[in-house]
Amino acid sequence: MPSARTAFTRRDADRFDKYCDHLIVIDHAWKTQLGKTKSKIVGVYRLLRDDMARKAGGFYSAGEYDIAPLLARHDGKRILELGRSCVRASHRSKRTIEVLWRGLLAYIRAHRIDVLIGCASFPGASPFVHAQALSYLAHYARAEGEWAVRAHTDLYRPMAMAPKDAIDADKARESLSPLIKGYLRLGARFGDGAVVDVDFNTTDVFVVMPVARIGARYIDYFSGTGRRAA
Repeated sequence: MPSARTAFTRRDADRFDKYCDHLIVIDHAWKTQLGKTKSKIVGVYRLLRDDMARKAGGFYSAGEYDIAPLLARHDGKRILELGRSCVRASHRSKRTIEVLWRGLLAYIRAHRIDVLIGCASFPGASPFVHAQALSYLAHYARAEGEWAVRAHTDLYRPMAMAPKDAIDADKARESLSPLIKGYLRLGARFGDGAVVDVDFNTTDVFVVMPVARIGARYIDYFSGTGRRAA
């Protein structure tokens, strides 16, 4: 449940906000119920760089996942945490995600980011509802080796609820949100264990994506230099 202040103001805020940059997508052709046109925020990302995370006392995702070993293994790399990703229900499409990623790529280049991390969410506080999708991520897209990350023991919920041979991979992929599908296409891998966020009524997974692994065709596409990304 949201805090009393959040419920009253209808504004989500926490101690990390002042250390973050905020990427915003605006639809300047939004139609009101009266048929008038106005500008409306339809998509957002919260961006926390590692230099600012040190001032903030750490990354937000460290509250759910033990990321200290990951950070130690990649000491010296520039890390960016993606958070508070939200797209207005009417604009939850591939197109809006693409616009967000165009802005994100420009930010990555400007700050010479090496690694993207963060939490992505499934709706609802019951991982079992998403058993196929979570099992798919665990079996087909798990972060391993130098990129491995595990949920804190007291928060850990198993993701591999179904054996690999019992998963309908096509249906499992279709059940993923456009955002998580996009992460997968870009080469993201996912941590070990889901975490239930009661406050936001979500089931979270950890995402890690080395920028160097993002395919050139996607870099060209989101830069506007490529016509399409297969």
